[in-house]
Amino acid sequence: NSNRVAISHLHRQQYGRLYPVLLVHTDGSTIRLRYKEPKRIVMLPLDSNTLPDAERKARLRKQFPAKPRAKIEETFQDIDLDTYKQFWKK
Repeated sequence: NSNRVAISHLHRQQYGRLYPVLLVHTDGSTIRLRYKEPKRIVMLPLDSNTLPDAERKARLRKQFPAKPRAKIEETFQDIDLDTYKQFWKK
């Protein structure tokens, strides 16, 4: 019968290595499907053209963070050594 596969489970050998995966759409809806790789969740990419400008800029800032600033080096010229005299070993 041709409806046998649709009613029970897959009996064909060619579909034997498909893994159950959860597909998440951009609106948050989910679908269970069979995928060739063993993954738990597959998320579809979000179309940034449909987002408002503020949210799109926030996502870009999160994706490409600012470069770290160079730290200012401390100089030991202005330190009074008498305040730390108690910690020196004799």
